[in-house]
Amino acid sequence: MRMEAVWGMLIPFIGTSLGAGMVFVLKRNISEALRKLLTGFAAGVMVAASFWSLLEPALESSAALGKLSFMPAAVGFLIGVGFLLLLDVVTPHMHFNNEDEGPRSGLKRTTKLILAVTLHNVPEGMAVGVVYAGWLTGNAGISATGALALALGIAIQNFPEGAIVSMPLMAEGMPRAKTFVYGVLSGIVEPIAALVTILAAGIVVPVMPYFLAFAAGAMMYVVVEELIPEMSEGKHSNLATVVFSLGFVLMMVLDVALG
Repeated sequence: MRMEAVWGMLIPFIGTSLGAGMVFVLKRNISEALRKLLTGFAAGVMVAASFWSLLEPALESSAALGKLSFMPAAVGFLIGVGFLLLLDVVTPHMHFNNEDEGPRSGLKRTTKLILAVTLHNVPEGMAVGVVYAGWLTGNAGISATGALALALGIAIQNFPEGAIVSMPLMAEGMPRAKTFVYGVLSGIVEPIAALVTILAAGIVVPVMPYFLAFAAGAMMYVVVEELIPEMSEGKHSNLATVVFSLGFVLMMVLDVALG
């Protein structure tokens, strides 16, 4: 495997780890305003990445289908949304706004918080993996710099996401060092998901448009289900919307400039 792909898999994980490291810098409780700003920025990056890094290549690689070229992207997107919906229903977890959902269980609040961020990191890891698989196999019109742009974009949005999820663990009474370790461990699913996807490239390549759109659908589910409600409720929602726009534009610039 090329080193570019190895680094591409690790970059989002590094972003999550740096975000988790904010427990050593910030106070025990993250302010509502800062949480909304971080959430809005992450949401903007993910929306832009879902289109320019995933859906657009899916549509381009299906161009031979003519007027039906939308079909793989549409089907894959809806399957991705359905997959995350299923995980959301069957996995006990907490949302970023501390609402407790999922099946009843004896799990602690801290455990549910860890499960929540782990759940959200899976589609991001798959997104990186499917893009690098497309590049390594020469399919889907994906360049090395385009794949790097997606990895960097996800790493950028993982930084605030790591802080948003790690800080409540500390607020629950968990020591800073332990909170950091759990935050790092929650992000390890990203390179694992990316590696599994790349190793399955022989299976993935024939249906690459579906997989690209699947990753986009899964990411968009996280944005709509988790991030947008958190950023738009209560005070400072206007600031969160502005930062959402900045995150969206930053990811768009990265993808277009590097792609």
